[in-house]
Amino acid sequence: MQEEAGREAIDTFISAFNASSDAYVTELLSQALTPDVVFWGPLGRSGGIEAVERFIIELRGHPAGPGTMARSSAVDAPGEWARYRWTYRTADGGPALTGTDVVHLRNGRIDRMIVFAGDLPAR
Repeated sequence: MQEEAGREAIDTFISAFNASSDAYVTELLSQALTPDVVFWGPLGRSGGIEAVERFIIELRGHPAGPGTMARSSAVDAPGEWARYRWTYRTADGGPALTGTDVVHLRNGRIDRMIVFAGDLPAR
């Protein structure tokens, strides 16, 4: 049950990157994240949906044009924490960025998120 809730929250979060307009990003994030979400991204720690929204809007403004985000692995959710790999492709289809996110789930929504640009090494 937790794995399904995690997958739904993660997929809704990813869909915010692919929204038809910036205005729709906030609506999708509100469904995937708690209002007090803590976000550890490439620029450090920030909090709240607005901080995550700024990060997404910035990435959507990539110099190569708007791209698409896709989950490139299954969601590994053994408990309250889940992880997954993702790929962001530029408008011309080339890979711009890949990474792994680790998220903490509370009531079926993400309340803590750690973004690792670049794949984590296999163990």
